[in-house]
Amino acid sequence: MKASVCITVFNEEESIGELLESLLAQTKKPDEIVVVDGGSKDRTVEIIRHYQKKDKRIKLLIEPGSVAHGRNTSIEIARNQIIASTDAGCVAKKDWLEKITEPFKHENVGMVAGFYEMVTKTPQQAAMSVYHGIPPERFDAVSFMPSARSVAFRREIWEKAGGYSEKLDKAGEDTLFFYEVVKTGTKIARVKDALVYWNEPSTFTLRDSLKKFYQYAKGDAQAGIWWHPEKRLATHNIKISSIFVRYIVGLAFLVLYIKLPIMLYIILFLFFTYLIWSVFKWKDVIKDWKARLWLPIIQISSDFAVMSGFISGIRK
Repeated sequence: MKASVCITVFNEEESIGELLESLLAQTKKPDEIVVVDGGSKDRTVEIIRHYQKKDKRIKLLIEPGSVAHGRNTSIEIARNQIIASTDAGCVAKKDWLEKITEPFKHENVGMVAGFYEMVTKTPQQAAMSVYHGIPPERFDAVSFMPSARSVAFRREIWEKAGGYSEKLDKAGEDTLFFYEVVKTGTKIARVKDALVYWNEPSTFTLRDSLKKFYQYAKGDAQAGIWWHPEKRLATHNIKISSIFVRYIVGLAFLVLYIKLPIMLYIILFLFFTYLIWSVFKWKDVIKDWKARLWLPIIQISSDFAVMSGFISGIRK
């Protein structure tokens, strides 16, 4: 079964080499690796061309544009009917391509959702990671939705779903695409051990994390997915709306405090309960006490980043 690995990159000089090395070392060799560069200003293109000299299966196209445009373009120029996708910043486990394409031996499978393991270097990054992705402890073999970091599908499924929406700015294109795939009734196989390692740079800070939260929420708002056939009411937009509700209730209590000073005790009780909850809900995932100390800070700061990003996306 021939498969094309499709990647889109932008300013990924620190990670693209490691990703290509991992793809070239797969137990199932990719028939081609199609890389679309969105107009990198660093050494990304230079590094890819270096690997092209070592292996002719690597194709490179420089095509300035959005992430969605890069994804669509890479699939358009791919030669094979089976498309596997991952992202820069990831490293594919040695048997990733073998595991993620194996379910296609069943003709009724149209898409395969692989998984990713977040690799962190500091307690702060460990705490931030649970807000960026799904920890292995929370993987659900029935309802886990695919991620562009580790996914494979038949070309006809991509065509049927209308490809990745190029109307979105910087995020949300994969969420919307997978939503459209689900709506077509496509059978999705979930393979937890079709694994890529998702590395955050050692210099990745809370500020960088908040920028991601902002962009993710903005993309979710633009995608406009409020009801999901599999997630039902557990969509990103519903979850974001619940954050607004929390703070609106808190603001209402603050207003009441002007007339009822006793409300101060209720406000403080609710606030500290919220902070404790931010640690308790991850007790099975974050076990390092240093990382746990970061959870309340990340909870509050991410709330505001998400709300501002969502408002920006609605306005857009």
